[in-house]
Amino acid sequence: MVEKPDSGSRATGPGMAPAVSDVDAWFGREILPLEAALMEFLQHNWRNKADLTDFRQDVYVRVYQAAQKQIPDHPRQFLFTAARNLLIDRVRHEQVIPIEAAADLEALEIAVDAPTPDRTLMARDELRRVQAALDRLPAREREAILLGRVEGLSRREIALRMGIAESAVAQYLSRGIRGLVNTLCNEPPTVRRKS
Repeated sequence: MVEKPDSGSRATGPGMAPAVSDVDAWFGREILPLEAALMEFLQHNWRNKADLTDFRQDVYVRVYQAAQKQIPDHPRQFLFTAARNLLIDRVRHEQVIPIEAAADLEALEIAVDAPTPDRTLMARDELRRVQAALDRLPAREREAILLGRVEGLSRREIALRMGIAESAVAQYLSRGIRGLVNTLCNEPPTVRRKS
């Protein structure tokens, strides 16, 4: 359960924070009944099950602290948004490598994963296959695919760049990706012969 602050009730009014007793009542009425659904969400979205109770507690703390400023209108949405944001924060935190660790790796002179000649050759062949499949697409579909998937533009940005409606971009992307998949899946990879 979330530890609640000891401060007494605060007066409420327009532009003022809700009273602690109001937040407590809201939390017990709206958030705690969602615990089973929250745990299911966390289990579904996080591999390490040992972290789940800590995550639940952290979500509760975030929700409670936010409610002390203003009680959300949609508690279920707010709870699951807080849970999703917590998981995103944790993933980002796990991907950060401290500078000290990087320095230690350099001191150990650990070899970098350089691709082998075989992997380089296979990657080049795959790129040739993808380029050939792209070349077979109609010009507008190819342009939409390149702008969206290679340059990373949004549909709106693609539409502006191509001078067409966003709905047309969606159609070009859909048909283009379908065409690429059909071409790449139906075409056997080329086998190089040793000379």
